[in-house]
Amino acid sequence: MVTPSRRDLVITAAVAGLAFGLDKPLEFITPAYAQKTPDPSPAFFKYKVGTVECTALYDGIWEKAHDPAFISNASIDDTKQAMRAGGFTPDFVSIPFTVLVVNTGGKLVLCDSGTGGQLLPTAGKMAANMTAAGIDPAKIGTILISHFHPDHIFGLMAKDTNAANFPNATVYVPAGEYKFWTDPATTAGAAKRIQAVFPTWKNIVQFEGEKEVVPGVRAVNTNGHTPGHHSYHIGSGSQQLMVLGDVTNIPALFVRNPGWHAVFDSDGPLAETNRRKTFDRVIADKVTVTGYHYGMPGAGTIAKDGNGYVFEPVKTA
Repeated sequence: MVTPSRRDLVITAAVAGLAFGLDKPLEFITPAYAQKTPDPSPAFFKYKVGTVECTALYDGIWEKAHDPAFISNASIDDTKQAMRAGGFTPDFVSIPFTVLVVNTGGKLVLCDSGTGGQLLPTAGKMAANMTAAGIDPAKIGTILISHFHPDHIFGLMAKDTNAANFPNATVYVPAGEYKFWTDPATTAGAAKRIQAVFPTWKNIVQFEGEKEVVPGVRAVNTNGHTPGHHSYHIGSGSQQLMVLGDVTNIPALFVRNPGWHAVFDSDGPLAETNRRKTFDRVIADKVTVTGYHYGMPGAGTIAKDGNGYVFEPVKTA
């Protein structure tokens, strides 16, 4: 049995606070010393939305220790029960990172950018899996950012130099999100790094409202997780895909229980309101969804189920 030192606990908690923009780090029972969840094989999945080719890329996983602060209105026992009901181990909360690449007629669009291998030893696998999927990162011309939590944006920046990893891509960001994180009054999480780097880049384009950011892709306001969080709606012919970002964390917890408020949400009630509104919309319009923490294959459908909802992944065979 490995006994964690105080230093290990502090480092793990600090990583969590950094990753999700919290003013204070989460407290953990034990840190993860070795990954217990096998990586998917293959670690990418391709599917079509009309004529648009989508590729889900596995970037790794956070096997998060249980913490009473994680969900403000649910206990650890509630969380363990939900994990077990979803087919997962109740020993920890399995939070995968899944990045999407969309090919629209030969133009490559990256939806969020992954962890960049800068948060956890069990994450940072996107680049290798992008290569395995036959995608040349140099050909990515557009990046759509849902919000500025580091597990979504650190893939944009080199670890030691903050140099742009995709210097030839135009990076579209919600204006409200940019304003919040670049405000000197914001000090939580990675705010200081964002403030030092993003204003110096010439390839960042801010957008306002629910506009068509690139042809066939429209931004959707889903604030609550962060002040400027946006999802992205992709339409091709009669088929549609909603790229949810962090409208929820993992489906076993927050799709099934949309009223649960995670510590990562800056405004829990607003996050819940937009979560339910978005789910009702995709059900009514028969829209396929993909979420950043949904794991592989990363896409599926939402259905109403009692007081909550259920996520049904697309079939992979």
